[in-house]
Amino acid sequence: MRLPGMPLHDPFVVADGETRTYHLYTSNVPSVSGVDGTGTMVYRSHDLRDWTRPVVVFRTAEQEGIWATDGAWAPEVHAWDGRYYLFTTLHNEDRPLPVPPPDQWGVPFRTPTHMRGTITAVSDSLLGPFTVLDPARPVPPEHLMTLDGTLYTDPSGQPWMVYAHEWLQTIDGTMEAIRLSPDLSRTTGDPVYLFKASDAPWTAEQIPAGVPHQLPPYITDGPQLYHTPDGSLLMLWSTYEKNAAGRDGTVSGGYVQTYAVSRSGDVRGPWEQHRPLVRDDSGHGMLFRTFDDRLMMILHRPFENARGKLYEMRLRDHELKVLRRRDDLDGGG
Repeated sequence: MRLPGMPLHDPFVVADGETRTYHLYTSNVPSVSGVDGTGTMVYRSHDLRDWTRPVVVFRTAEQEGIWATDGAWAPEVHAWDGRYYLFTTLHNEDRPLPVPPPDQWGVPFRTPTHMRGTITAVSDSLLGPFTVLDPARPVPPEHLMTLDGTLYTDPSGQPWMVYAHEWLQTIDGTMEAIRLSPDLSRTTGDPVYLFKASDAPWTAEQIPAGVPHQLPPYITDGPQLYHTPDGSLLMLWSTYEKNAAGRDGTVSGGYVQTYAVSRSGDVRGPWEQHRPLVRDDSGHGMLFRTFDDRLMMILHRPFENARGKLYEMRLRDHELKVLRRRDDLDGGG
């Protein structure tokens, strides 16, 4: 298989040096994997061009007593303490969350919310099967509607989950972080606010008098953390650009891949927002290194009927830049 023919939302790559195999994780698509149900599947490749048909590594139906069986969005697999840990977001529309009080301007929240959050599951193999650590609840606080949790390890070795707090609860979506227990099964302490979507100047400049709910909601999506050569901390994330000019000259919003930098090197910031790296209805990207030590970014485009797109990147100090689109690998388009 090749990327143009591979359904691929929220792609995540693990480059396994021992087998020199790239593992590309995404939500299960039964018509491609041949396995029914909500879960995670993985494609494999030795060259980023030719990929095996995917195998399913996690299914909610196989997790006894699990709190949700829908979603399985944004799967990531991280090596930790000699094992592999899957992070993926589930939701349960039959478990509504309490309606929050009106916001600071007295405007009621318009959208009902339900339980949504990232779970952690463990395996001894990149190919699973993964078993959920706590089937009773998501890892972030269950009264929060969150998604796209990712693993971050601070300089002291403390694991954190960084996640997007849904605009459905906040209107102006936020990024937050919370410490994890050593086995990654639960949180310790309270969430730490990092930044809000409208902090990006190319969205915030559209907000009249600083009132975000007067415009369409502000989205935080797809965080991934990366240490930079100058000791800063970089976060890839995605959102919707307001009033973006398209190739044909029309003006509309669009899904974009952007990034922020904490020059302190601390996940708590302060965070500086940078201009989008890729527009054209593209996002939820992540960085990885190839076996010949090239820095690459993979993301999905378009948002609907998503396919994987690859970019060769350059990171100088804390400045991230697209060097070239690898359409020789992803088939163009």
